[in-house]
Amino acid sequence: MTDLPRRLPATLPQLLTEEFFVPAHDAGINIYVRNKRPADLREFSPQRTLLYVHGSTYPASTAFDLALDGWSWMDFMASRGFDVWLLDLRGYGYSTRPPAMNEPPEHNPPLVRTDTAVADIGAVVDHILAWRGIERLNLLGWSWGTTQMATYTARNPQRVHRLVLYAPQWIRPLPQQAPAQPGAYRSVRRDQMLERWMSGVPADKRDTLIPAGWFEAWADATMATDKDGAQRTPPVLRAPSGTVADTQEIWTAAQKPYYDPQKITVPVLITVAEWDRDNPPQLGQTLFPLLVNAPYKRMVMLAEGTHTIMLEKNRIDLFNAVQQFLEE
Repeated sequence: MTDLPRRLPATLPQLLTEEFFVPAHDAGINIYVRNKRPADLREFSPQRTLLYVHGSTYPASTAFDLALDGWSWMDFMASRGFDVWLLDLRGYGYSTRPPAMNEPPEHNPPLVRTDTAVADIGAVVDHILAWRGIERLNLLGWSWGTTQMATYTARNPQRVHRLVLYAPQWIRPLPQQAPAQPGAYRSVRRDQMLERWMSGVPADKRDTLIPAGWFEAWADATMATDKDGAQRTPPVLRAPSGTVADTQEIWTAAQKPYYDPQKITVPVLITVAEWDRDNPPQLGQTLFPLLVNAPYKRMVMLAEGTHTIMLEKNRIDLFNAVQQFLEE
């Protein structure tokens, strides 16, 4: 394992970037995929191949590969010799949006349930493994993405080298009132993005949590992935509601996990952030001891960060925690 930096270098090394679409297992759906790797990388291995997937609302393409002060998380990983991939699930980012997303949300049931998302991941994993001539790879999920990646790993342990769960979902307390039934998709305004981001941050820390211009850069890039939503008044980002329905029906109402953590038989890293109110640290702490068949597991608590710490001033702490786990 090489030394891990405490700050990002001033200059970015030469990296190659490729973008393309992978057909989903069902007709008419194309999954957007991006790859970054060192320009001189010629040999590929399970140990140094990584695939990211996003959470319930925002696409991977702007979460994991947004250059802030010249660097994205994908850049960081690729600069250390990794073959790094991300995907936008159907209905998100640059991937195919189901036709129902162009209708009023109340006209259709929630779109993109977790099993559909896991199938999309499977299609992309199949592509990467065949393209690189390897048998396994590392998986990293954020928020709802942890459920997707953990489910895929439980069903396909032979295809996964290591698993990273960043801000994992887990069973939640029953709400005092029954939540409203979700429509096909949700519409999120720019001001709601910032309000959600700052939830749980102490008042005296809010002005310094996100470096100047970073929220604006991320919000601009994220809103731009939904051209139809951007034309509405006010502009919105549309996100499928399948994840909301699964959370309400399975994690909360039924008080059951979506996957069995005992079926995960690969090394696992859980990362949680101190001020995360979307998936509080307690959820990861509850999950950790249930991973009884993981040959190696680690949990890292990150200070002064939220659900979106990867785009905040302390993002290097998250980057280093994941890097150390994958490199050792």
